[in-house]
Amino acid sequence: MQGTPSTTAACALTTGAPPAPSATAASAASNAPPAPSAHAASPAPSATAASAASSFSPAPSANAASAASNAPPAPSVCATAAAPASSAPTAAPATVAPSWGLSPAQKAAAEAALNFMAASHPRQSAPRRFLLWAVTGAGKTEMIFPLIDSCLQRQGRALLATPRRDVVLELDPRIRKAFPAATVVTLYGGSEQRWEQGEITLATTHQLFRFYQGFDFVVIDEIDAFPFHNDAMLHYAADNVCKQNGVNILLSATPPAELRRAARLGRLEHVRVPVRFHRHPLPVPIQCQIPTVRNILDKRFLPRHLLKTLGQSIDRGAQLFVFAQQIRDVEPLVERLRNAFPSIVVEGTSSKDPARADKVTRFRDRSIRLLVTTTILERGVTVPKSDVFILDADGKLFDDASLIQMAGRAGRSKDDPAGRVYFYGSSRTRAQQSAIRQIKSMNRIARRSGYLL
Repeated sequence: MQGTPSTTAACALTTGAPPAPSATAASAASNAPPAPSAHAASPAPSATAASAASSFSPAPSANAASAASNAPPAPSVCATAAAPASSAPTAAPATVAPSWGLSPAQKAAAEAALNFMAASHPRQSAPRRFLLWAVTGAGKTEMIFPLIDSCLQRQGRALLATPRRDVVLELDPRIRKAFPAATVVTLYGGSEQRWEQGEITLATTHQLFRFYQGFDFVVIDEIDAFPFHNDAMLHYAADNVCKQNGVNILLSATPPAELRRAARLGRLEHVRVPVRFHRHPLPVPIQCQIPTVRNILDKRFLPRHLLKTLGQSIDRGAQLFVFAQQIRDVEPLVERLRNAFPSIVVEGTSSKDPARADKVTRFRDRSIRLLVTTTILERGVTVPKSDVFILDADGKLFDDASLIQMAGRAGRSKDDPAGRVYFYGSSRTRAQQSAIRQIKSMNRIARRSGYLL
């Protein structure tokens, strides 16, 4: 996969250079010692870490296509929308090879990102950012394969970072299979690989403190997920891991509000992928009113409507996610549900459960039919033919992003694309309405773009 070096792979708009690390920033990286490489161990100048909190605030960047001609920026609306043509000569539009096996929406998004990467900005002094805003289950990983390949063809180094260790472990075999000739290094707390350098590096975001301007192409996955979201130090590390003339791709199904605003105002180049790989619409949640979980547990029986919908999902052969806000409510709910549905296996798990991984595996293979859990499983878990029940959906711990992510567990399989989602709560909140509005909006964009079957 070696190719001729090119200066067009990592070019960007001129912005202010990111703040340099402070002593506080250095101490925060104590769990990840610096790697002894020219890229990774480059000393960073001293500065205050407080300024690093602006890591993913809207960047005042112009549209990549219009930058060469100083035309005003214009936002990209969805995977099929093209930026206004520039009056200056431009390179031929990028195309994604059919061998990657992408759907039309995936292909359009990947090509938009490739065109962004190829745009020439000789005076670039900081990495350019591009938001890939794709619905849950859209196949974001497959979309970045052509982007990584483009970087490797230019003899660059690529980094794929994500906040969670389990996602890194899941991505490792997929990346190695997609790029068998490339050297791949996988880094997380306790990983066997520690000091190696590779053409492709997979890492948790905590490992980014090991590097300073070490990569030509950087992908930050799940930018809205814990622990990355709202962590100024992790944002700081992500800001400094990419070379000044590099490209930084941000991946999310639920971008933070400031990024959505920047994209809407044309300050952040982006592309939306409004449909899943199987090209069916997202399941739209149904709102139902029942008492709070605390009140339910104080009574002898579960609400009739909840029992009815749970029974319907069981009868259709679905796997059932039941989400609760509080860890303390998981086991009491499990007990009530076991009494209500004695013919199926009901279990519960949370962040405090040492057997969580085993239970998720058993849930995937249908040994467990109903799993009561918390937001610990709102991301990264794909179980075919699943229905989702969110209890206390009106609670303060569930914002619109959490509700969208939990709802995204349903309908992910092409064999059961119309999974069911229920928002159960004692009232209707702005978060619920916002989540439903965003899901419906993506379905409208997908339909209008001709992506739905």
